Amino acid sequence: MADIPEPELDALWEEFHGVVNMTSNELESWLRASTAGERSEDLPGEAGDERGRHVLAVLRKRRVDLTDADVALMREVVDTVSAERERVRVADAVQDPDWRHRMMSLGHDPVKAT
Repeated sequence: MADIPEPELDALWEEFHGVVNMTSNELESWLRASTAGERSEDLPGEAGDERGRHVLAVLRKRRVDLTDADVALMREVVDTVSAERERVRVADAVQDPDWRHRMMSLGHDPVKAT
């Protein structure tokens, strides 16, 4: 288990699951689609970037199974998504698919959040 006080872990767990608004199945599908080429597709466990795969792994874990690396990733995702949501409006996300896709690779679909 991660070396973090239980109340802090509980708060981070809730915050992480608040900003990650895609289910594990949705994120897995997105990671596979985002890396599929015309002629080939990555193996399911290799689809998407490393951070996206780590987010997916955390979504599939129980809180008691989190590692220190998982906790660090959860903080990073919460901070990144929160900062980006302040910087870019949801309406602009529709106009900027690259930004939306970067957020979706973190498990946050800004259009779904509305």
